[in-house]
Amino acid sequence: MRTHLSWLLPLFLLVMACAADESPPPTADLKRLAFAEQAADAKELFEANRPHADPLTESWLEAMSWVGRAGAIAGDWDMAAEYAQNTLEQAERRLAEAPMGPNPEGSLAIATGAAIETLGKFYVAMNDRGQAVTYLRDKVSQYGGTAIETRLNKNLLALDLAGKPMPALKADDWLGERRFEPEDLVGKVTLFFFWAHWCKDCAEQEPVLSALSERYADRGLRIVAPTQLYGYLKRGSPMESEAELDHITEVRMSHGDLLDSLPVPLSGENFVSFGVSTTPTLVLVDREGVVRLYNPGFMPEAELANRIEALL
Repeated sequence: MRTHLSWLLPLFLLVMACAADESPPPTADLKRLAFAEQAADAKELFEANRPHADPLTESWLEAMSWVGRAGAIAGDWDMAAEYAQNTLEQAERRLAEAPMGPNPEGSLAIATGAAIETLGKFYVAMNDRGQAVTYLRDKVSQYGGTAIETRLNKNLLALDLAGKPMPALKADDWLGERRFEPEDLVGKVTLFFFWAHWCKDCAEQEPVLSALSERYADRGLRIVAPTQLYGYLKRGSPMESEAELDHITEVRMSHGDLLDSLPVPLSGENFVSFGVSTTPTLVLVDREGVVRLYNPGFMPEAELANRIEALL
């Protein structure tokens, strides 16, 4: 009997290997280890569980991108570059067979964008800012019009926008009566507050901006608040454009007098060209129309006040 069934063992092992390959990656644990700066543990966890497939599935590529990010956060740049490059090579092999979908939160988009972002940071860490800018500019060109274009623009502009003239804003429409034209940049310090109606950090940033406006408006500070339509009230809750516009108006009015009084250009193109994959994004421009700060994310009042004071 043992002789007749001996062929089952290799088959059983093959089935078990396939089952392991199909098991979900420990992405949440890898993310936790990354932010805890436990890069070696993240690497060990990934390698102990990674499947044998080549290239990896999209979800496993997203997991591998977190190993690269763990290295970057911990300052282990050799590890960061190794895993980011491996992630990107495998992701681009998949993309050669099927183009990237429109969802920036899809696993393949996340893996590809994160790998490129990590490699850009690697060049900066190696004291080669010029190479980082060139690399990111090439990738923005390569992935223009895809789900990760906005994310890549964010990384490029974080290195390359300060010290350059403020690019022109586009406006498909405006909310409220206030308008803002490119020539209005000259003579005042202008803070651009890119925001989203569903964004908690934006709601927390608004009182900071209100306090700064009250303190500095008479000295020449102006605030402009670009936004866009997202097609949903919150993620997973689709919304028609007209209803979303009504909702944005309600949000503006509920945030107090400041946001309701600001010029609000409405255009999705602005969010792509200014790399607004993180909200809020703040862009501070001096009296000559030159960008002096590009900041994806919330800024505390004291820190932002110091930057404004220096320009006033």
